[in-house]
Amino acid sequence: MDSTLRQQQIVSLVRERRVLQVQWLADHFGVTPQTIRRDIDELSSQSLVRRFRGGVTLPSSVENVAYTTRQMLMADEKRRIARLAAEHVPDDASLFVNIGTTTEAVAHALLSHQGLRVITNNLNVANILHTNTAFSVSIAGGAVRQRDGGIVGEATVAFIRQFKVDIGIIGISGIDEEGDLLDYDYDEVRVARAIIENARRVFLVTDHTKFGRSAMIRLGHIGEIDDLFTDVPPPPGMAEVVAASGCRVHVAEGG
Repeated sequence: MDSTLRQQQIVSLVRERRVLQVQWLADHFGVTPQTIRRDIDELSSQSLVRRFRGGVTLPSSVENVAYTTRQMLMADEKRRIARLAAEHVPDDASLFVNIGTTTEAVAHALLSHQGLRVITNNLNVANILHTNTAFSVSIAGGAVRQRDGGIVGEATVAFIRQFKVDIGIIGISGIDEEGDLLDYDYDEVRVARAIIENARRVFLVTDHTKFGRSAMIRLGHIGEIDDLFTDVPPPPGMAEVVAASGCRVHVAEGG
C-alpha cells in the first residue's frame, strides 16, 4: 500500500474511532511505528488529524489552521475547483465572494470574464479582481481581520443584506456526515449566512479534506447550497445526503 492510500485510510479510521494509538495503526497496516508517525506528521500538517504522545485523534473543532498554511494546503486542488466553478459563472453576472483561500482561487479564475459585478468581504479577493477594468468591485464595510484580510461584523452583514445577487460563492471549513456546514468563526458565519440568504444561487467551493471535518459553529445545511464544487466525490454516506438535498455536485478532474 502506498503512503497516500494509507494516509487516506488513517484519516477515515480516526474519524470513525476518534482516537487511535500509533502501535495499533502500525499493526493494522503492517508497517513500523516510525512509518505511522511520518504519516501522522504529514496529516497533522494538513490539519486532517491531531497528534498526541503515542496516538492520534480528530483535529481541533475550535481553531482553524493559520491562513498562510491554508494558502499552501491543497493548492492544486483549489485551482482546479476554482476553474470549474468559474466556468459556471456567466459574463455580466452579479456575485458575492466571501472569505477563504478557495474563494480567492476562484477570484483568480474569474479574471478572464467580462462585466462581473462583485461584492466581497475579502480584501484579497478585491485586490485580485480590481485589476480587471471590466469589473465593478465593491468591498463591504466592517472590521478587517489582520490574519487573512477578511471583513466581518454587524456593518458587514448589514451591507450584504442591501443586495440581491445572481450567485454567492462561499467556502467552508467542514461538512459532516449529516450534511451540516461547519466553520470556526461566528462573525464569519454570520456574513456567510447573509450571502446565502441574498443570492439566487449559492456555490460552495471546497476540497475533499473538508468532508467529515469537524468545526464548532454551524453555518447551515448542504440543502441550502445549489452547487458543490470539489475535487473528489463525497464519501458514500455523505453523497446520499447531498443527493437527497438536491445539491448538484461538480468534480474537478485531476491534471
